[in-house]
Parts: sequence; C-alpha cells; structure tokens
Amino acid sequence: MKTHDILQQEAENYILRCYQELGKTDQEVAQRLVEIRASIEASGTYEHTYEELEHGAKMAWRNSNRCIGRLFWDSMHVIDERRLEHAGDVAEALLRHISYATNGGKIIPTITVFRPALQDKKDVRIWNHQLIRYAGYEHNGTVTGDPASVAFTQICTELGWKGKGTSFDVLPLVISAGGSNPEFFPIPPELVLEVSLTHPDYPAFGHLGLRWYAVPIISDMDMVIGGIRYTAAPFNGWYMATEIGARNFADVNRYNALPQVAELMGLSTASETTLWRDRALVEMNVAVLHSYKQAGVSMVDHHTAAAQFQLFEQREAKCGRPLTGYWNWLIPPVSPATTHIFHQSYDNTVVYPNFFKRSED
Repeated sequence: MKTHDILQQEAENYILRCYQELGKTDQEVAQRLVEIRASIEASGTYEHTYEELEHGAKMAWRNSNRCIGRLFWDSMHVIDERRLEHAGDVAEALLRHISYATNGGKIIPTITVFRPALQDKKDVRIWNHQLIRYAGYEHNGTVTGDPASVAFTQICTELGWKGKGTSFDVLPLVISAGGSNPEFFPIPPELVLEVSLTHPDYPAFGHLGLRWYAVPIISDMDMVIGGIRYTAAPFNGWYMATEIGARNFADVNRYNALPQVAELMGLSTASETTLWRDRALVEMNVAVLHSYKQAGVSMVDHHTAAAQFQLFEQREAKCGRPLTGYWNWLIPPVSPATTHIFHQSYDNTVVYPNFFKRSED
C-alpha cells in the first residue's frame, strides 16, 4: 500500500487536473482536497465521486499511449459497479456490459469499474484477457481454436468448464472476489454477437468458416486514477479491421489463416518473391471490413483510424496538452508507411490516469 503522503500527492495532482478540465471553482477544489486529506488520514485511502471516476476513466483512455482510437475518449460510457462484493454479482455486471456495449452492432465505448484494491478487502479480479475470447485446445502439439488462449482454456477446464472443442468456442468469464477461489460463469450465446467472414470477390472465402466476435472488451488491465488502483475495469471501443485481419487470423502463432486464403486465391506459395502473404493479407482485411459492414457492426479501417488520430493530435495541441504515444503500437500492421503516424515520432512518457498491465507501473 502507498504511504499517506504519496497517495495524498497523487490524489492532489489528479483533482487539480480533473477539476480544472471540469470547470470547477478554486473553492470546490480546495474543499475537495480537504475532504480527501481527512479521509486518507483516517482510513489510509479515499473514494472517488462518480464525476471524478467518470472523468478519470475518460482521461485514462486519452492517455493510453498504445491506442490509435483516442479521438473518441470523451464519449466513453462509465458504469459504476464499485458496490459489488461477490463473484456472481460481478459476472452479472459483466454480462450487462457486454449487452450494453454491443448495442445490436452499433458499439458503444464502455467501461465498467469495480471496487479498487483496498487494504482491508481483497480486490476483484477478472482472469480473462478479454471478456469475449475463443478457447484454444492443445493436443499432441496441435491447437484447435486460438493458440493465445491455450493456458487460460486449461484454467477454465480445471475449474470445471467444458467446451465443445471447436475453433470458435466462447470461453466463460472467470472471476474471483473477496479472497474467494476463482469461479467460472458461461456467457449466454445470445449475448455474443459474432460475424461470419465472407469476401466480396472470392465466394470460396466463406467456406473457410472463419468468424469473430463484435466487441473487444479488454479485461486484464488495472486503471490507476489519483493513486487509486482499480484492478477490475474492463473497457471497450470497437475493432480496427487489422486487429482481426492482420493479427488474430494472420499471425502464425494465432489462427494462421493466410496459407488458406492464398490457396483459394490461386496464389503460389512456393516462393516468398510472389508476395503471396502480402496479397492474402490485404484480401483477409477486405473480408473483415466487408463482413462487419454487411452485419451492421461498428468497425474502422486503419487509414480512417490514422486520420482520426491526426485529428486527436490537433485537438490535444489546441487544448495545450502534450501528446504522448507509443509509435510501435500506433502504426497499423498493414501498410503503415501510408499513414502519417509512420513518419512521426512520439513521446512515450506515461501520464496519469492510465491503464496498466498488472505487472507494470
């Protein structure tokens, strides 16, 4: 746990910035700092108001150096579930998040915040990397499903969950709260909007049987606001097509579908000089964009996303806020040199509030 002085300083730094952005008066700032100081001295911590939590969560998105989609930071819907104590109640809240954020395909940027880590209470932990994710089953060195999920699928199996063994089994939620052992909670199929992939020019593409879920809800990061660490704060925007087409399906350590795409395109894979990987990669992304549009599911292509990020840069400059970013992550994995991001450098300084992997910060 942080010392009172450190927590007090981090709280003060946040309140000053937050209240300035919210247009609060000096008197309101001073009064709030008195309340926080008294709470820290009495209990060792303090509690954010909903307004502070809401704006802090939005700022955490705005400060996320790896995210190209930060233009929409102020549109995030913040759901406060800090009162919940038990894993079953947390699971119900997560299902509500999935339903609300999915919104029939018109995806709403959303974050659900559970109680922070406190000295006298065990924190809430969501074991999933994303709330919705496909299982991976390894047998004799061969993986069915998503290789990135093999270890977590084994955890789910040991807890008693049993999947169907297909390439696209939706994993359950795994939650521990209040010091209890982790429990699994299946996600009702009707809550998981999925998109089957087809291609506008290659009818055979649909025969590959590929599909992906609509909403990427990251659930394995801590959110830190004013010195308070929220260990369960799953959040989502919408997908950029390359996340699915150039990573989930193209990476050799994921679904590795490019050889199949090249085959149906009639490309020779005998030599790298044919650039079969590049051609298949582009058509894979065409299929993803086409399919999500046909299904009415929100998605952005990497060129539009880069243009949106440029507008974000301009708005931040207008507001007098230094821009931070992690170039390695901001450049898209397809044709990065065609975006302005590739040709710029960015300051990767970490600014608070922010999101962190649990081993970071």
